[in-house]
Amino acid sequence: MTSTAPDVRPEPPHSPDDRSLTEFGYRQELHRSLNRYASFAAGFSFISVLTTVFQFFAFGYAFGGPVFFWTWPAVLIGQLLVAACFAELAARYPISGAIYQWSSRLANRTFGWFAGWIMVIGQIVVVAAAALALQMVMPAIWSGFQLVGGDPTPTSATGAANAAVLGVILLALTTVVNALDNRVLSVVNRVGVTAEIIGAILIVVLLLTHSERSPGITFHTAEGSTDLLGALLVGSFMAAYVMIGFDSAGEMSEETHHPRRTAPRTILTALGAAGLLGGLLVLAGLLAAPSLTDGRLGVEGLSYVLTSSLGDGLGRFLLADVVVAITVATLAIQTSACRMLFSMARDGQLPFAGRLAKVNARTGMPTAPAVVVGLLAAALLLLNFASPEAFLAIGTTCIVMLYLAYAMVTGPLLVRRLKGTFRPDGTDETGKPLFSLGRWGIPVNALALVYGLFMTVNLAWPRAEVYDPAGGHWWFQWFTVLFLLVTVGLGVLYRWWTARRVRSTTQPLPDPTQ
Repeated sequence: MTSTAPDVRPEPPHSPDDRSLTEFGYRQELHRSLNRYASFAAGFSFISVLTTVFQFFAFGYAFGGPVFFWTWPAVLIGQLLVAACFAELAARYPISGAIYQWSSRLANRTFGWFAGWIMVIGQIVVVAAAALALQMVMPAIWSGFQLVGGDPTPTSATGAANAAVLGVILLALTTVVNALDNRVLSVVNRVGVTAEIIGAILIVVLLLTHSERSPGITFHTAEGSTDLLGALLVGSFMAAYVMIGFDSAGEMSEETHHPRRTAPRTILTALGAAGLLGGLLVLAGLLAAPSLTDGRLGVEGLSYVLTSSLGDGLGRFLLADVVVAITVATLAIQTSACRMLFSMARDGQLPFAGRLAKVNARTGMPTAPAVVVGLLAAALLLLNFASPEAFLAIGTTCIVMLYLAYAMVTGPLLVRRLKGTFRPDGTDETGKPLFSLGRWGIPVNALALVYGLFMTVNLAWPRAEVYDPAGGHWWFQWFTVLFLLVTVGLGVLYRWWTARRVRSTTQPLPDPTQ
């Protein structure tokens, strides 16, 4: 077990950004090479509207019917409130391990450690969930991608098993890229995000030109549905799953030029762009679907709409672009989890901290965290062999973990605002004022916290009809709650064990903003 005090070895700073990092007690080790578009790409690729909308569209429609579209703007507004708070923090704390670092400085090191612990476990689960999305697309492109059995439906036994196989192959690829130079990572990210944006716009335009009905259909519920509120609460899972990870721009701050000015903007623009594109994609899919009542839309989702409305040739070409988006999304999410592990390990807050905090001087990449995240995510995919219900359980669990971690930042931030101890002023390295909510800080922050806690409870609620529709698997019905309890329990045990051995675990982190 290593000491938790940051290893500060003063070196001649090469830029104002490096000097800013030194003020927080760290030296520049990661290579600072990301520009504004690369920072935007980090957040947008984590959200990845093509990946997540294609992955969960069928689920949202199956429970909510066409009216589930309206959960999209509702979730977008809620997440924009959270993102606005994060933009303020990214300007003041431009450090890797954003959620952990922000929470630690707003509350205390122990509280921040649990926020980081829950966040990094959640990110690992998100990596697994993103890799599973290949099953929604690749067999629809070519039946040969169905390597296991014959039924490609993700909720079938063979579909679930094949999703795990494809996911493990993808994780092997992303782990290799995450061990290379971060310039390679940046290029892959930027090219992938550009292809995703172009593809998403093209899909929206083509589907709108093949509309079968008017937008008024979005006010209709699922056939036979009588519980509108319940349908909307469950239907909101898709939007909630899509619009997470915008904080990745802050996560990459130590690798970004002028992060105090860049990260706040890219956090908001990544979420805003994804929110707009995703909403149009959902609407276009509903309008262009050949049928809303034949049952296929609630099982095959948007893949069915593309190939049916646009023809096999063009539909499969666009699905190939979705594969690119899924690959880049998995890569970006794994990168974000790696930076969280690195940041916590650098403070000596994790087992094998010395190894996890080691940065390859040539590549500027923390290699060990990439391998750890890849292996743990692959292990989670094995649950798909146990039961098809694991597909949804894994997806929902990761959202709950991230929403809870977000609340562990917005909560302490609101307390600090109410006490008057949060300073929204300050300037960046060029002397310009930092991003600030000003007098809107308290109401925006309060609404962000309430929204986050409400959605956490909504997502984690053990609905049998959602998590265990076939019955007989009570552990899937309670999977999210149990996973969260186990995560917190292991965290408590680890903190208790390290507290007996290392006294410095409670030392506050340096905070030059105070």
